[in-house]
Amino acid sequence: MDWKGRDVISIRDFSKEDIEFVLRVAERLENELNEKGSLDYARGKILATLFFEPSTRTRLSFESAMHRLGGSVIGFSSAASTSVKKGESLADTIKTVEQYSDVIVIRHPMEGAARLAAEVADIPVINAGDGSNQHPTQTLLDLYTIKRAFGKIDGLTIGLLGDLKYGRTVHSLAEALAFYDVELYLISPELLRMPKHIVDELREKGVKVHETTDLEGTIPELDVLYVTRIQRERFPDEEEYLKVKGSYRVNCELLKSAKESMKIMHPLPRVDEIHPEVDKSAHALYFRQVFSGVPVRMALLGLTLGVIE
Repeated sequence: MDWKGRDVISIRDFSKEDIEFVLRVAERLENELNEKGSLDYARGKILATLFFEPSTRTRLSFESAMHRLGGSVIGFSSAASTSVKKGESLADTIKTVEQYSDVIVIRHPMEGAARLAAEVADIPVINAGDGSNQHPTQTLLDLYTIKRAFGKIDGLTIGLLGDLKYGRTVHSLAEALAFYDVELYLISPELLRMPKHIVDELREKGVKVHETTDLEGTIPELDVLYVTRIQRERFPDEEEYLKVKGSYRVNCELLKSAKESMKIMHPLPRVDEIHPEVDKSAHALYFRQVFSGVPVRMALLGLTLGVIE
């Protein structure tokens, strides 16, 4: 496939071959980075980061990735400082920004905003999260993290925990895991179950799926526990949020029944769903997961810019 100029909007736009190719390029770039310290593939290229929602890891890892490729970055981290506050449309913002840049990364609270941006722009657009819809680059770095930790994805038993209703990271990850021979445990309060259409699709594709509210009873079965926070900002009703707030807490006592090799992941930020005492355990993989965002996003930027093959 010709990657130059390609948009990265949804994990649904990827085949398994696409995913595996990105993971191989990311590994190659990580190795090159370790050897050389910095690269110059994107020298003279400019990334525009348009973040209409707060972000720490996604925005900074994209910026780090572009700098490590030898490119430059412009953009904003809040719509409050832009002409959007004056009533400018998203389409006009995109058409303006593409005059200054070679690739756009966008995060927006509205589902479908990234797809709209891609339809308007003549340069590549990468979705950094659109509402509770999709977060494809997070999914790719999650798969990369798992593969680096276990040497494989096939054959693993993976638990997705927490806010499975509003969590865009778990929506994208579950859809991508359908390409692999995995067993999935979907662990959540009843109010925050994975959307039915995603569960049905997983089962149609032959994935063995278990839906449960029981974290303690599930822990011994897992190779990977992917924890998510309860996303207060996605709830239309504060009372509904309070019903599920603090539903699960992962601590060292809970992990006594886990496999020694079991790894805990989290897209971060966390609130109170993982106790800080877990950070020092051999199970904690979430800060390595943060780092994985750099080589994976380097790969996506380099491929879509056409400077890496």
